[in-house]
Amino acid sequence: MENPILGTNLLCQVGILVYDIEKICGEWAAFLGVEPPEIQITGDVNEAQTNYLGKSSEARSKLAFFHVGPNVDIELIEPDKNPDSTWRRDLDANGEGFHHIAFLVKGMKEKIAVCEKQGFKLLQTGEYTGGRYAYIDARDSLKLVLELLEND
Repeated sequence: MENPILGTNLLCQVGILVYDIEKICGEWAAFLGVEPPEIQITGDVNEAQTNYLGKSSEARSKLAFFHVGPNVDIELIEPDKNPDSTWRRDLDANGEGFHHIAFLVKGMKEKIAVCEKQGFKLLQTGEYTGGRYAYIDARDSLKLVLELLEND
């Protein structure tokens, strides 16, 4: 068998888009039998360096992470009203629900290039404290959005 395209085949996150993160966070906490996690807000464009479809974007979102395994999180995402993000575009188009699965990678630029060679389209990139992310449109062949996460 060949090596995985991303250098890993270990899933680390499932992303879910929501309209009301406080409400859905409570629902997930009750379902999992845990306390609701802290809700975070992504950095502004200067901090997050958000780029959507090749252009700078001021889009932000609220995030909550449930740790459901040794290396897996359920991420709830409530995007702001800015239309320039994969979060807002997909929430408006499809409503609440599944958005992406994520893999931890090393060498973000290289992994984006590998994905583009597969015919996948880069949707959005940004920075967070301690790393960076990229959303890749793999809907034609894999039937979903991939998120690449690279931690420093």
